[in-house]
Amino acid sequence: MATLRTSTITDEVLDFLATNPTPQQIIDFRASEMLQERLRYLLDQNREGVLTTQENSELDEMQHMNHFMAMLKARVRIKLMEQNELHS
Repeated sequence: MATLRTSTITDEVLDFLATNPTPQQIIDFRASEMLQERLRYLLDQNREGVLTTQENSELDEMQHMNHFMAMLKARVRIKLMEQNELHS
């Protein structure tokens, strides 16, 4: 019997990076609407103090991947600025 597995933020980021995105595509990357809605739900549950252990782990994963992507986007922007300066 096959199990239905939902996509995690890590899955989405890895699938995206596996496409060999351009610098601009990296800068423009956003998680799917489904995962953004899930994040809003988890944040609401966290504010109310009713997260389960599994939901807390899921929220931690989302926060870690958000931080990773923010650092990646910042690095890409710096590289693009450096390239623009070389060509000026």
